[in-house]
Amino acid sequence: MEKREEKKAIRSRGIPSKFSLYLPPHYSKEIRAFEANEIATKNIWRVEEVINFVFPKKYQPTYHEISVKFIKAFESKGYFSAKETAEFIKREGISKATFYNRVLPRLKAVGMVKVEREPTLSGKSKKYKMKISLSRSFGNYMNKIGDSWLAFVDDVRSRAKEENEGVKREVESE
Repeated sequence: MEKREEKKAIRSRGIPSKFSLYLPPHYSKEIRAFEANEIATKNIWRVEEVINFVFPKKYQPTYHEISVKFIKAFESKGYFSAKETAEFIKREGISKATFYNRVLPRLKAVGMVKVEREPTLSGKSKKYKMKISLSRSFGNYMNKIGDSWLAFVDDVRSRAKEENEGVKREVESE
């Protein structure tokens, strides 16, 4: 009798942190509550509050602080060159390893910043200058998720309402 080989699988430990967002309960004190009566433009979270979903201050205070400083630095200029990024890191006293290995890749992965490489010719070799700018991808991604969820909820509620009205008509006609 042949012995079947079983495929050994690595036991899941959940979603790796580099692929997840921090979503505290919507009713928690961490999330600033918005009243239904407010004007839509007032329903805006500050940069610190938005960054908290990517680098939760409660669990990753250093990464949170660094990313808030970095994103806020874009207010004075729309982009950072490699030289300006190095100056920012030095001026703020940030570890290069932490910035380039943890903070920047995460901000890039979630779509908050865009990192581009611009080719420059230097002698016989081709070099690339780094340019970092803000990206709309994160916002577009979150809007799409939110709009899709709201459309689903509205569809389910309208079908339920139609069914309830149909049942009421049947009961009334009997």
